Amino acid sequence: MQTYYIFALVLKPFLIENRLEAGCDEAGRGCLAGPVFAAAVILDPEHPIPELNDSKKLSLKKREALRSEIEQKALCWSVGICDVEEIDEINILQASVKAMHKAISNLKSKPEHLLIDGNYFRKFQDFEYTTVVKGDGKFSSIAAASILAKTHRDEFMCNLDREFPGYGYSKHKGYATAQHIEAIKKLGYSLNHRKSFTLKKLQLELF
Repeated sequence: MQTYYIFALVLKPFLIENRLEAGCDEAGRGCLAGPVFAAAVILDPEHPIPELNDSKKLSLKKREALRSEIEQKALCWSVGICDVEEIDEINILQASVKAMHKAISNLKSKPEHLLIDGNYFRKFQDFEYTTVVKGDGKFSSIAAASILAKTHRDEFMCNLDREFPGYGYSKHKGYATAQHIEAIKKLGYSLNHRKSFTLKKLQLELF
């Protein structure tokens, strides 16, 4: 395993040319509530998507438009999920990696190499991989994965908001915003909250 650092202004289409590479990224790792989502994407070099970028740098409207384009133009893509119970059982870091494993295993084509956002991954089957710090701003395939993971998770949290009104999931998506913390103080923890996460002093008051 190696960690790959690269500094560039334009997203790169591949690490090694003419190799089937899958970009992988996760969304929801730092949330207090909801699952962690991960995506794996193998882009089609014959159908490039020029506007790909780190999902955090894109507007909601642009993310949704790119999600549709990625799902139509990619050679294949997949989304994996680890729910709250899994997160609490194995910890969020391991759950994030497990969600990536699920996404990779569901790809219709087998990649020859994995490009993983971040500096940590656990080897999966016989896949060779490269970790890339801030990879969603460096490689197109990782950026595409970041967009799919983010948009699919946001959609899930908006649906969850309709099932569990009052927490504001559709607005903060489970992150520790002031609104979310106030809702927890008022309503208590729901089944969707990660019990292994803490709110420092507030945690003592809530349990």
